[in-house]
Amino acid sequence: MSVALIKNLYLPFMKIIFPCSLFLCCVVANDLFARSGYPVSLTSFSTPCDTFDPQQRLPEGFRPAYPGRLSASGTADVKEARVDPPNWWIGMKNPVVELMIHDKDVRDFEPAADYAGIKILKIDRPENKNYLFVTLRIAPDAPVGTVPLTLKKGRETRKINFPLYQKGATATGVKGLTDADVIYLIMPDRFANGDPANDSFDDMEQRGVDRRKMYFRHGGDIQGVMDHIGYLKDLGVTALWMTPVFENDEGYESYHGYTFTDHYKIDKRFGTNQLFKNYVDLCHQNGMKVVMDLVTNHVGDQHYFIKDLPERDWIHQFDTLTTSNFKDQTIADPYASAVDRNRMTDGWFDVHMPDLNQQNPHLSNYLIQNNLWWIESTGLDAFRMDTYLYNDQDFMSRWGKALQDEYPSLGIFAETWVHNIPTQAQTTENNHLRKDYNSNLPGVTDFILYFAIIEALNKPMGWTGGVNDLYQALGNDYLYENPGRNVIFLDNHDTPRWLTSIGENISKYKTGYAWMLTTRGIPQMYYGDEILFTGDSNPDGKVRQDFPGGWKGDPVNKFTAAGRSAAENDAYEYVKKLIRLRKEKTVLQTGKTMQFVPENGVYTYFRYDDAAAIMVVINAANRVAQVDTKRFSERMAGFTKARNVVTGEILSDLRSLKVENYGALVLELMK
Repeated sequence: MSVALIKNLYLPFMKIIFPCSLFLCCVVANDLFARSGYPVSLTSFSTPCDTFDPQQRLPEGFRPAYPGRLSASGTADVKEARVDPPNWWIGMKNPVVELMIHDKDVRDFEPAADYAGIKILKIDRPENKNYLFVTLRIAPDAPVGTVPLTLKKGRETRKINFPLYQKGATATGVKGLTDADVIYLIMPDRFANGDPANDSFDDMEQRGVDRRKMYFRHGGDIQGVMDHIGYLKDLGVTALWMTPVFENDEGYESYHGYTFTDHYKIDKRFGTNQLFKNYVDLCHQNGMKVVMDLVTNHVGDQHYFIKDLPERDWIHQFDTLTTSNFKDQTIADPYASAVDRNRMTDGWFDVHMPDLNQQNPHLSNYLIQNNLWWIESTGLDAFRMDTYLYNDQDFMSRWGKALQDEYPSLGIFAETWVHNIPTQAQTTENNHLRKDYNSNLPGVTDFILYFAIIEALNKPMGWTGGVNDLYQALGNDYLYENPGRNVIFLDNHDTPRWLTSIGENISKYKTGYAWMLTTRGIPQMYYGDEILFTGDSNPDGKVRQDFPGGWKGDPVNKFTAAGRSAAENDAYEYVKKLIRLRKEKTVLQTGKTMQFVPENGVYTYFRYDDAAAIMVVINAANRVAQVDTKRFSERMAGFTKARNVVTGEILSDLRSLKVENYGALVLELMK
């Protein structure tokens, strides 16, 4: 039973039957919701039953407001002293670390460190009297232990213990990402609830869970992902990317994780820092890599360093709410006005997401050190950077270099949601598209190919449109140093579901996966797509639905074959088979690519090396195609037969190939 049906039919009906008994209405409604697969307790209702809105964004009575310009006056109440980063390592290639000390009236204290191999290089006293910046140099022969930092002011003395560890104890095997990987993107709040005890905490801004409401928390967590590692391993994916799991202690709409309120703490509704480390270890034990999702462009307005701003230029400040213009073209446009370019990078992302000013050197150090800290603390393998183009681009260049200097094998890719190839390509490293600028960014989320595959399967072929758009998009790979580092995808947490994008046509669905898992780059799939999830991105909650079976009491469990329909199992097995093919055939990972100009709606390309060749034929037309292969002799010469990798059928006559409408053939050529 759908939520819409309950809302539109049952609730009005109950209001007629029980006009004086709202409580009874809620009891009956609660039972209906539970039986529909959306269990919820009465205590988690945020609105009266008769005004229930599944798209409600704000808790009842909550109204976000732009705070105006923030000061760095130091009048905030500091409940507990803290040091960021909370510890560091001996043996880092860059032996310098800057400590940000936050404590009441700490700015005018004089720091000292009596510890072998530790030297204070610099002391910075910011505008806010509750902060002190202390830069340390750590000698390579410094002993492991705890550095006693002494802070003195007159007769008053404060002490801070700063632990030092040896680098390499955890992050010895940072594996990075290659085009041999298949990434599985998870929104943990919506995947599985492994620990109901951490669903809600009374000391956090937003309390309770409500699975009926798309913008409220649903209770999924890191343990839930760990509990289903077997499912993911069976599917064959090799890397897991969770949307951010850092603390997001905001009053509303924080389930997605992109409004950090503490850079050094896992949100306790997802788990703990130790649990995240256990998650990394479990993934590695099962042959999977870990991608951590980062945001350096903005934070949540409840972050401690927003509520007590170190310096006024820590964030971009405006008299009234000024959001980004979201015009990515201004970054590289040689004719762009300064006002437009600055609005793009300096404007806020939303009313509760202050925009960070990475030109502030202390903030720049803070962000880079935090990312290094998570690598060394957990041994993760890669970072995905959110909203890349909204950041200060000089900072992004320094950021990419600093991370790769310290961890050369680290995988890095960034979200570049753009609509033209040059803008996307100029964000990647070593392409010389922008004078005197190198991004030091290995790869991007390839939105150009994302738009192209949708165009290819939804529109008729034209000189530049339809499947020709896909051909032309790939043909611009000369703009990248290594296009194989780009992440290719059919959907993600911000877009319509793949099956929805192509009109819920199963043939198109399979063709999209055949393309994604055989073309260049690093494929990324989105949780639930393997079992035919649908959903439009407007409202975006529909693409962030719960995975059935991830919560105790769910009426079905689609983590098991028995809980899935025949169509869902067929899709699961199809995707699984293609993932296995990509893992087994190195030609699909590191092989060269040759594509042929589409004809009559049919697009053909080859992945090949000296030892093997895979031929992919995509029929993007709504009719059966009979394809004469004579013009492909450049790549087919010497091969006499082929194996259909999906069906296992051996084709002994390759002169002509039959491809169903909107279908794809994936053939392993054989001598």
